[in-house]
Amino acid sequence: MVRRIDVTGAGGVRLAAWEFADPPKQREAEGAPGGVLLLHGLMGRASHWAGTARWLSERHRAVALDQRGHGQSEKLPDGPYTREAYVADAEAALEQLGLAPAVLIGHSMGALTAWQLAARRPDLVRGLVICDMRASALGAASQREWEEWFASWPVPFATLADVRKWFGEDDPWVERPNPSRGAFFAEVMAEGPDGWRPVFDPAQMLRSRETWVHDAHWEELMQVRCPALVVRGLDGELGRAESQEMVRVLPRGQYAEVPDAGHLIHYDQPEAWRAAVEPFLDGVLTG
Repeated sequence: MVRRIDVTGAGGVRLAAWEFADPPKQREAEGAPGGVLLLHGLMGRASHWAGTARWLSERHRAVALDQRGHGQSEKLPDGPYTREAYVADAEAALEQLGLAPAVLIGHSMGALTAWQLAARRPDLVRGLVICDMRASALGAASQREWEEWFASWPVPFATLADVRKWFGEDDPWVERPNPSRGAFFAEVMAEGPDGWRPVFDPAQMLRSRETWVHDAHWEELMQVRCPALVVRGLDGELGRAESQEMVRVLPRGQYAEVPDAGHLIHYDQPEAWRAAVEPFLDGVLTG
């Protein structure tokens, strides 16, 4: 059964957290501490983690968070949509959900939030999974490309099939047909009087991204003391050399890669994603 839990984030922002399966009965009876918090990437939502959360819930308590400006969480017109706000929201979620000390699993921007929180509050984090997120600065050119990309979206979409086709085939950023990418974006659309539009405000997404693309994040990565797994898709945005350097600077870093996967690893190859991360999680959560 899917369960929503209301969380109050930094500055009083209303956040929605989700459990997609009941926690194990034995764990619940024992009152075992800790669990897993799943953090989606920019434009994502908690439901993108539903498959991962369900297999995690076979043995652990797993909760996915709709971050501010995303999913069913509050979308404040003036934000803030800063790194500090996202990290403080995740910190508040861990404490209010009773998950600490938790394993944080983050995809893309959510991974950056996860390692920044792990560096700031090591007492709350016992393990970290970084899914296809770079530590290097992306720069102003990257931000301009994203602005142009948002402007190219043919919104509103007439049908969800049109959403799947555009993001899976017609989007100029798609090198070859990618049905999982189409499904990913269909999940963040809502129907209105004139058709289907994103549940997020693209301008807010750009403001969120603006706060981290110009800076490198190696120093915070080096401050992460818990076991950390860096996972990359072979066709994703995180290159092999950078990922291996991330593992090197992490005091307790490990590495995994998923073949035939792009940036949306857990969506592209869910079984291979599970095989890559489950042994690490079992070691951290049961060790």
